[in-house]
Amino acid sequence: MNRPVIFTSKKLARATIMAAVLNFLCIYNAPTEALAQADPFSAERNRMVENDLIARDISNPAVLKAMGKVRRHLFVDKSLWNEAHADYPLPIGDGQTISQPYIVALMTQSLKLKKEDKVLEVGTGSGYQAAVLAEIVQQVYSVEIVKTLAEKAQRLLPSLGYRNIKIKIGDGYRGWEEYAPFDAIIITCAVNHIPAPLVNQLREGGRIVLPLGDSSLFAQRLMRGTKKGGKIELQHITGVRFVPMVGESQKKTFGRE
Repeated sequence: MNRPVIFTSKKLARATIMAAVLNFLCIYNAPTEALAQADPFSAERNRMVENDLIARDISNPAVLKAMGKVRRHLFVDKSLWNEAHADYPLPIGDGQTISQPYIVALMTQSLKLKKEDKVLEVGTGSGYQAAVLAEIVQQVYSVEIVKTLAEKAQRLLPSLGYRNIKIKIGDGYRGWEEYAPFDAIIITCAVNHIPAPLVNQLREGGRIVLPLGDSSLFAQRLMRGTKKGGKIELQHITGVRFVPMVGESQKKTFGRE
């Protein structure tokens, strides 16, 4: 006689995640020959998702799907295409880098995003993180202080079909008040404090993820914050290394204004 299978809430949640992951793998691990020719790095991207994300602690189905879909190699110089899906940062010019895939996935997962969310990104860089976010949420607003990087992302992202990303050239320290409040904010450069304008532009109950610490040492703590009662309550995630935020943030750091 067969015994009934009883699922606890914890087992059911785990089974649900694994079912979504298996569905993801079925979709992305069986490309047709035509698709493989159009997307020559699909196999490398699948391996990245399996080995560097799923094998670690990335389990959110929407994040895994986004990381498996966005063609990372298109966000770096062609000379770096063969390294694009390795789990380490790569240069994108102007002294900036594209973060390693695992950190992009971890920061995205830590935001606990919903489809209807409106997200502010501080530090567009190559546009890769914005593309990953845009696969998950309704609208992404991204601010980049380096004009050449912002303009490149403004050309690239629409060419890839992204219509739900707006990019502004400016100092991300001040956020983008015109479109506030935001459900979530992600800062992709190191700061030694959370800019007051960003706290003000985050809705009550909203989430923020950022590398916090001494940017001059290129070693910080990745933190997740939730806005409660107008203040940010922080939780440590892991240690990271990010390039520093420039502009107003540096004035606050070195000028002590």
